Amino acid sequence: MEPISPLEQALHAARALVLADLVAGKVAEADVVSLVEESVVQRRWWVEQWPQGVEYVAGLVAQDVQDALLERRGRWPLCPVCRTGDPHALEVEPELGPDPHWVCHQAGVKVAAVGALGLSGPGGAASS
Repeated sequence: MEPISPLEQALHAARALVLADLVAGKVAEADVVSLVEESVVQRRWWVEQWPQGVEYVAGLVAQDVQDALLERRGRWPLCPVCRTGDPHALEVEPELGPDPHWVCHQAGVKVAAVGALGLSGPGGAASS
């Protein structure tokens, strides 16, 4: 059996992280999961063209799914930190970088790492 390439490891990890956040947000229905799969296919091609981008795949897949959900269902993931005002979505930071996190720009806080939305503490924000 051949070892799994770093590219495939990164794609599998990105898929798992984004699926964990979708499950935490209770939106992991079949049509949404297929959005993750579509993004993974596109990002596989992207990383094959630019191998140095492999460490950015998780954040990019999260952004792809977030953009696709916005068109089909509305904002996701909604900010768990801001309890007043209009509901708003968290954003992935850095937009193109390693160690992506969900961030609330209105409150100026890092909420959770991509893949860890369901692991947030009692106040809704991760303790990092």
